[in-house]
Amino acid sequence: MDYVNQRVAQQAAKDPSDIYNGFVTPLNIILAVITLYTTYLLYKPSPPATLPREPPAIVFRTFTPRTLLPYNGTNGMPVFLAVRGRVFDVSSGGNFYGPGGPYENFAGRDASRGLAFHSFAEDMLTKDLDGPLDKLEGLGPEEFESLGGWEDRFLSKYMVVGKLVAQGDA
Repeated sequence: MDYVNQRVAQQAAKDPSDIYNGFVTPLNIILAVITLYTTYLLYKPSPPATLPREPPAIVFRTFTPRTLLPYNGTNGMPVFLAVRGRVFDVSSGGNFYGPGGPYENFAGRDASRGLAFHSFAEDMLTKDLDGPLDKLEGLGPEEFESLGGWEDRFLSKYMVVGKLVAQGDA
């Protein structure tokens, strides 16, 4: 026990300023490191901002049912569909009109009759791609009103990229 009392007395007799001189204390070193790291994070150079690429320009053109068919969202192609002779680029709504979407059978086709009847059935699409366009005969006032609503929606949301004409008129 004498040894312990002797060591305690020696430590008590030491000058406290001999252990840590001035500002060099463990606490001050830790605070300095934190301050330097925070300053580095605030002022470190950031990578240059990159602007998103513009989509390629789409030229207004004339489509036939056969030339419109490849624009169905497969093989990296945009998604186009026609309503009453106007061809719309609906690629921004690809989750609806592209592959796997609920309206995918309208992609690359004239969707007028199907939209007018609110039908996704294949028999609403023109089967003869080289024949005349669907003249929408047999549509009643309700169907024309419905089709007009769809057309207004497409005009407000999507860009018109062309017109649809029959094969013989191209």
